[in-house]
Amino acid sequence: MAKKCVVLVDNSNVFIEGRKYSARLKGVTRGNPADKHPSDPSWRLDFGSLLTHLANGRVIDAAILVGSRPPKNDSVWEAAKHHGFTVIVHDRGIDGKEKAIDTELVTQGTEIICTATEPMILVIASGDRDFIPLVRVAQRRTWDVEMAAFSSAFDPNGQMATEVDLVRPLDPAFASIGHHDFEWPIP
Repeated sequence: MAKKCVVLVDNSNVFIEGRKYSARLKGVTRGNPADKHPSDPSWRLDFGSLLTHLANGRVIDAAILVGSRPPKNDSVWEAAKHHGFTVIVHDRGIDGKEKAIDTELVTQGTEIICTATEPMILVIASGDRDFIPLVRVAQRRTWDVEMAAFSSAFDPNGQMATEVDLVRPLDPAFASIGHHDFEWPIP
């Protein structure tokens, strides 16, 4: 019998890097000096397709997506819930930056790993090094760990990529895990 999987998604990491990837595919260059990496505002995640891609044909034991406010429009989070994710949302800090997203995912993942009755496959949708302690906990408990992220979100020779058991770049899945709400750039 195939192993089950647990899917953990850092919404901002996948969403922001997907928008950057879309801009690169469209040949968009910096509009102003502040745009270190151009972003395509028309690209949206398809949560159902993302979850299907990350599960890779395996039975999903748990799927957790963590994000931050805004958007004030809860339809984004409702769409993720509708497609099978448990959604946890944190308020941003006074400076407008995300707070507690990675920590929440590490905590949720650790709790699942430590209470599971059998080893599974942990799929982390983020290239962030903050997940290395979670990777180590999972591997000590004989779980396999996969990292799924856009190639711009991680260094292939970096610590996160070399610690996981499998790296799954999201670049080839770009067209299946998202869509464009409108055509951009608008002439």
